[in-house]
Amino acid sequence: MLDTVKPPTNLEEKLDWLQLIRSRSVGPITFYKLLERFGSAHEALKALTAKAIKNNQKDPVIKRSNIDHEFVRIEKFGAELIAYGEENYPPLLAQIPDAPPLIQVLGNTQFLKKRTVAIVGARNASSNGITLAKELAQNLGQFGFLIASGLARGIDTAAHQGAIQNGTIAAVAGGLDVIYPPENKLLYEAIIENGALISEMPLGSEPQAKHFPRRNRLVSGLSRGVVVIEASLKSGSMITARLAQEQGRETMAIPGSPLDPRSKGGNTLIKQGAILVETAQDIVEALERPFDPPIQKSKRKKAGTESSAPLLNIVTEKKTPVNAVDARLSVKELLGPSPVYVDDLLRQSQLSPTELNGILLEFELAGQIEWQPGNRVALIP
Repeated sequence: MLDTVKPPTNLEEKLDWLQLIRSRSVGPITFYKLLERFGSAHEALKALTAKAIKNNQKDPVIKRSNIDHEFVRIEKFGAELIAYGEENYPPLLAQIPDAPPLIQVLGNTQFLKKRTVAIVGARNASSNGITLAKELAQNLGQFGFLIASGLARGIDTAAHQGAIQNGTIAAVAGGLDVIYPPENKLLYEAIIENGALISEMPLGSEPQAKHFPRRNRLVSGLSRGVVVIEASLKSGSMITARLAQEQGRETMAIPGSPLDPRSKGGNTLIKQGAILVETAQDIVEALERPFDPPIQKSKRKKAGTESSAPLLNIVTEKKTPVNAVDARLSVKELLGPSPVYVDDLLRQSQLSPTELNGILLEFELAGQIEWQPGNRVALIP
């Protein structure tokens, strides 16, 4: 689906993109589906407005005046608004199925093109974990790698600090103008000078729990591989590792004591096949292997965080065609609060991929379903 996406050719078209992605019930996957269906963001906005009027829905499309105001704020703040497909858009991030249509970048955009490794881990990191994160980041920088992380307390902060001399990129969960955590103000300023900050959220957005999985997919999506240092089993770092696996990135982990809960995540990843890492050289050797991430391919993976994924484009044997109402009811009956794979829906509903795609798009725009990793979808309770 993303193979056919062309970047906006002028400012007006870029603002159309911004208006569409900021509109209610439109996430990255829905955005690209709408572009594919209607040919442009402008036409998609017209179609959404017409549908809302027909169905007596209120304000599905954000006002253009709000978008104009947001763009003025971005320019005054000194950030750059980069669209998918433009020259400065991070090349690896562009290969994930739910790549953000637009990102805001503060700092040196040239860093977005460097070979990148993500280092993530516990906020309540141990002294040894912090020391190791700094050393790994510094050594990887000397090997020519940029370090990506999420600017959180603990391991993230240590990784950025160790990498700052050679360059680092921080993906944040809120607006670029919101420094979180506040104690990282000096680090934030240093990253602007020798790296880049990246966000898909509007300026002024405060970080919220629901935004962190989206931020995590940026960290892994920017990177050739993800290194986990100290992470509990139910942590954001483990979410990042699972997203990395779905994106075809290399997953690596530092082993730790089985008596420390902060080591359970990394140890579990190693049991599941992640590369055991002790030095920066281990990471370099792991990433020297040919890199061929899956582009727009659906994979069945275990995952448990909110995200989006494309429909699986497979051919199924169709039964006698049913009318649109019956088709919607059939799909609705197959859905529930627990996520189901889209290829299962295709087989069980016996609809064509195009028919199922259209029905799920309608459900998504109505706020009835949400996409989850592994090309799965669930009803919103």
